[in-house]
Amino acid sequence: MNILMFTNTYAPIVGGVSESVQRLKARLQAGGHQVLVVAPKMEGQPRRERDVIRVAAVQHFNGSDFSLPVPIPGQLYEAIEAFDPDIIHSHHPFLLGDTAVRVAETYGLPLVFTHHTLYEHYTHYVPGDSPRMQRFAVALATEYTHLCDAVIAPSESIHQLLLRRGANRQIMVVPSGVDARRFSQGNGRELRRLLHIPDTAYVVGHVGRLAKEKNLPFLAEAVSRFLLANEHAHFLVVGDGDARETMLAVASRFGIETRVHFTGRLRDQALIDAYHAMDVFAFASHSETQGMVLVEAMAAGLPVVAIAAAGVHEVLRDGDNGRLLLDDNAEQMAEAFAALDDVERHQAMSHRAVDTAAAFDEECCASRCLAVYRQVIAAGGPFRHADDSAWERVRARLGAEWRMLRHRGRVLRSLLQDESRGEVMPDQDSLRDPAPK
Repeated sequence: MNILMFTNTYAPIVGGVSESVQRLKARLQAGGHQVLVVAPKMEGQPRRERDVIRVAAVQHFNGSDFSLPVPIPGQLYEAIEAFDPDIIHSHHPFLLGDTAVRVAETYGLPLVFTHHTLYEHYTHYVPGDSPRMQRFAVALATEYTHLCDAVIAPSESIHQLLLRRGANRQIMVVPSGVDARRFSQGNGRELRRLLHIPDTAYVVGHVGRLAKEKNLPFLAEAVSRFLLANEHAHFLVVGDGDARETMLAVASRFGIETRVHFTGRLRDQALIDAYHAMDVFAFASHSETQGMVLVEAMAAGLPVVAIAAAGVHEVLRDGDNGRLLLDDNAEQMAEAFAALDDVERHQAMSHRAVDTAAAFDEECCASRCLAVYRQVIAAGGPFRHADDSAWERVRARLGAEWRMLRHRGRVLRSLLQDESRGEVMPDQDSLRDPAPK
């Protein structure tokens, strides 16, 4: 099968969507399929890339790590026609996601969209962040699903949330995969030595972008409380971003900053070894759709302490492979870290964490994604490629633009209707699905 993917984030960006797309591409190609990725140009991107088309982009949009692609569809058509895709997979509902819709319509191809992100948590990257902008982000992503033949949700929580929002009901749940075997094999002793962390120390760890939407000031306070009461404990943070200084300030306020260690961004075996330098994994984000780092941590044998949020409780079972906390209570989180500083309890949860990660192995997840592709292709019957004549192609492109115009109109109507009813963005609790009973 020839699979054409569109994504606004890709290597060298370190983050959930970028990693998910790269892993899916590699696994599909290992299975004998052809994959072509369309992504923005980025500073530091690999010099030589196989099966990747880069489009022009504004670098470090609004001071972030992200690039803002400026796609010119006409420049892509020659490469797309040479690739001859069977299906298109969009990983975003805007920018290159719009291009995916245009290309699908132009060539009469099925379009699948993965709803990786709760976009309302990321509007602070856009000038004019406001509740109205959050409502717009929700409406944009929801209406985009109706331009697609099928939607992939990375967790059942997101599946249910999309249904409540009125999304396209053709939704399949396919988690983003992790190479569980690879993450199980690491050695954290050298990193501990480099950071002057004793072998006997109890290390709370965190991996991810240090960004506003990750609830890191709260996490820093909870871990600092634990470190204050436990002199043998350390905090290991893998990643970088604007929230680093805030986390350091919290640690300084508690007087434990000398036991907080930042490694910056790590990749490949260095990242895996960092997981193996930890004893327990801490996570406090409310903006995740799955929490892929939780699976990585569990594959490394780490129990997890996290806040209940969409996607999280499907990986984390309270008292089984870690602790699932219902709200942002720093004292309770600190107590959870302390409770796991027990050899027997830690060992039991570690074994169950490894078992949990096995269910999210990337080979299994790629197979499920392929099943979605095949189902969508079969449901659509023989797709016509709009290459019979110049007129057919022009007509198809005009049809794509008309669909996009109607899409924008529905988004605006939805926004205006919400405002006329006095509706505001739901609070954090309503965006979480309760843990299953």
